[in-house]
Amino acid sequence: MTPREILLEEGWDVLEKGITKLKKILEGKDDEPQFNSEQYMVLYTTIYDICTQKPPNDYSQQLYDKYGEAFESYIASVVLPSLREKHEEFMLIELVKRWSNHKVMVRWLSRFFHYLDRYFIARLALPPLNEVGVTCFKSKVFEELKRKATGAVIALIQQERDGDQIDRSLLKNVLDLFVEIGMGQLNCYENDFEDAMLKDTTSYYSRQASKWILEDTCPDYMLKAEECLKREKDRVAHYLHSSSESKLLEKARRELLTVYASQLLEKEHSGISALLRDDKVEDLSRMFRLFSKVDQGLDPVANAFRQHVTSLGTALVKQAEDVAKDKKADIKKDVAGLPEQVFVRKVIDLHDKYIGYVNDCFQNHSLFHKALKEAFEVFCNKNVAGSSCAELLATFCESILVKGGGAEKLSDEDIEQTLENIVKLLAYVSDKDLFAEFYRKKLARRLLYDRSASDEHERSILTKLKQQCGGQFTSKMEGMVTDLALARENQKEFKEHLVKNPPGIDFSVTVLTTGFWPSYKVSNLNLPAEMVKCVEVFRDYYQTKTNHRKLSWLYSFGTCNINGKFDAKPVELILSTYQAAALLLFNASHGLSYQEIKAQLNLPDEDVVRTLHSLSCAKYKILNKEPGNKTVSPTDVFEFNSKFTDKMRRIRIPNPPVDEKKKVIEDVDKDRRYAIDASVVRIMKARKVLGYQQLVMETVEQLSRMFKPDVKAIKKRIEDLITRDYLERDRENPNLFKYLA
Repeated sequence: MTPREILLEEGWDVLEKGITKLKKILEGKDDEPQFNSEQYMVLYTTIYDICTQKPPNDYSQQLYDKYGEAFESYIASVVLPSLREKHEEFMLIELVKRWSNHKVMVRWLSRFFHYLDRYFIARLALPPLNEVGVTCFKSKVFEELKRKATGAVIALIQQERDGDQIDRSLLKNVLDLFVEIGMGQLNCYENDFEDAMLKDTTSYYSRQASKWILEDTCPDYMLKAEECLKREKDRVAHYLHSSSESKLLEKARRELLTVYASQLLEKEHSGISALLRDDKVEDLSRMFRLFSKVDQGLDPVANAFRQHVTSLGTALVKQAEDVAKDKKADIKKDVAGLPEQVFVRKVIDLHDKYIGYVNDCFQNHSLFHKALKEAFEVFCNKNVAGSSCAELLATFCESILVKGGGAEKLSDEDIEQTLENIVKLLAYVSDKDLFAEFYRKKLARRLLYDRSASDEHERSILTKLKQQCGGQFTSKMEGMVTDLALARENQKEFKEHLVKNPPGIDFSVTVLTTGFWPSYKVSNLNLPAEMVKCVEVFRDYYQTKTNHRKLSWLYSFGTCNINGKFDAKPVELILSTYQAAALLLFNASHGLSYQEIKAQLNLPDEDVVRTLHSLSCAKYKILNKEPGNKTVSPTDVFEFNSKFTDKMRRIRIPNPPVDEKKKVIEDVDKDRRYAIDASVVRIMKARKVLGYQQLVMETVEQLSRMFKPDVKAIKKRIEDLITRDYLERDRENPNLFKYLA
């Protein structure tokens, strides 16, 4: 049986009843029941039957058109009138309601007309039913009301910024409409709402900032700015689209921070300088958080930080200079120790404090590490009371590591931390080679005289120096420590040898390797007979161990214990070899002249004067001198002071200190000449031909890890290498050099 054909008008009457019922449901008519399955099937089947009829009775296109007309009719007759009579927030509420109803209507009608979507629309590539429904609302409702809606939303945001409470869920629903109406694109949200909202945000914060910058201190202003930015972020979380966050915060930051950056940071009594001066850690942290989000916003903060630290460090240098001139200055009362040691302690404290600022307030940012480095490099390379910072650091290490120094007053942890801090400061010193030489000299004395407070701490600082400056920096120092350990083993074997060949007096010898230790002057001291026998015994023993090594005796480093027989009581004297040799002369003669002592000892005047001064003019007067002044002259006469007495039964008589600074500086200058020569040759060997400026630049770069070479010194060494046929000048261009193989 052939199915009955349905005319368009007949079919549409059935569908129109269903659509009317749907409209009543949407309008909330209480007496209108929901669709049941039978009603739904009648509507679906009607459309199916109409669409499956053979032409010319296939009314698919006409149904497709009427689908759109159904929306247009409802919008024109009901939706738009209800929206036009409402304003501001009430209009937004109605708009949200109408959009919600519209989506329901689209969903239901799309179900009724589903057969169109599956076959007719798919075959002709027409816009799907869902899209037709949304487009209809967009063209008829959204286009007319979008400006009013945007204005109403912005007005509510303005109220919220001013402190009023608003219906955030309403704003979210309205802005969701702006997003959904774009059907997968954000152009409606961005063009019709976001642009206007961002423009209003700019105006709002421009007004606020211009007022706050005049009224508030820097900390108060930053508090307000941070709170504003936090609230804007909160707005995005609650009702704005997530894509707005970066744009919104950028606009707010520009008006609040970028526009007034210099004015804010330079506020006279509350800007960054005042915050650093008054240790306002929390405010500095807030400043970093705020300006780290601004393009190049941290540059002025880092510059102010560098200047602040530089001024504090420079003030410490001046303070140390003043104290060196006036020993009664307050700094001497505050902290025990020499002015130079106090200076190093204060620089360590300064570094501890501001590295803490860098790590905590400035979140370990590289810009602030660089600023701190540049600040410390300024005053860590100044001379303090006639001494370089390299020398002061080496001397400070000595005060910590020597017996009777700072180590006995500090815990092991404190010592380790102090050594760690010294090595950190060394990183800022350009003359690291000068520190190495001063430190090596002092380390040698500690090791040779057994004056190290702790072998563990000695090894610890060498490890730290090695990590900071490289293995070459500490190779000789590590060699010294190892060498002394081997020397102790040799001494143990020698003591066993002495049991069979006793020399008559107890003595020990430390054998060192020349390459590791500083160079020392070898003297031709005429030893007393007792000591000569000891030297011969050891020489014979050592030759049985090895016959290809030459022994050079450094008597100036020797120590002797001698019993002094005085009238009151005997006193054991701990002396240097020179002092012991001089005193033993008085066993044979009660009185000797300066010239006689010099001739018998066979020492230069410098050593004779120092030795006799320590025995006759210093604290312990073992010898009497005529005339009885405080200086030793070639015409003086000396005699043994038998009346000498002391409450101690054992005393150490120190030698007057030797100023080694001049020799250390000379040695370092000599080593630098060799280093520059080696660097220039190394560069030229690799490059073959190189211009003067480039050669100097590469030489400075190569050597800067150990010291900052002077350009004049480099030029002089280049000239010397030319005379020694390592390099030659180009004949046509005198600023061009060639390497000679």
